[in-house]
Amino acid sequence: MLIRRLQGGDEKALTELCLYNAGLVKSIALRYVGTGNELEDLIQIGNIGLIKASRGFDFSYNTVFSTYAVVHIIGEIKRFLRDDGSIKIARETRKNAFIISKARQAFENENMREPTVKELAELCRMHEEEVTQALCASYGVRSLAEKIGDSDDITLESMIEDSNDKIKLLTDNIALAEAVSKLDKLQRAIVHLRYTKELTQAQTGKILGISQVKVSREEKKLLLQLKTAL
Repeated sequence: MLIRRLQGGDEKALTELCLYNAGLVKSIALRYVGTGNELEDLIQIGNIGLIKASRGFDFSYNTVFSTYAVVHIIGEIKRFLRDDGSIKIARETRKNAFIISKARQAFENENMREPTVKELAELCRMHEEEVTQALCASYGVRSLAEKIGDSDDITLESMIEDSNDKIKLLTDNIALAEAVSKLDKLQRAIVHLRYTKELTQAQTGKILGISQVKVSREEKKLLLQLKTAL
């Protein structure tokens, strides 16, 4: 499994991981295209979140990796947008990628093998995390129709486990759950009773000990909050 290989020190698995999850990262990045950032930059930042997720994933978690990764990818992109660091981060990442590329080529010519992330970090006097981010960012945007290897039948799209619909549903559900978790206690209770239990506003108010009018007002407020968050 790619995650086990990467966590076990096999840095070649990094490339395969980014390729295998290209559709997932792109589908999330597309949601933020209207923020004034280039899709390529958003994908690069999303890949950073993917790498962080792969290094922090614990197989004892009762979840699949894609679900765990979505949270980190979204979080990394949101942090990027919040800090308004698109130009700064993109330039720094590309600069690091250029330095690392030269160091890697020199290492391969001398040692006849690819260097590990740790070796590149030492050669470039960077932290391993900086090297990882730059390596992942340097992959850029790949076409889903791109052929993999010598086969005409295997494309990048065919290597993606989930369909676009499943990926969109997954990211939407996780983003919604994250937004709901930030509501206050009363609002979360209203969401549960109104949309999970499918009770009326009057029934919801009776259970919570508040008026139907209060439920209506709170529901309008929370729906606006969720719309803004999503």
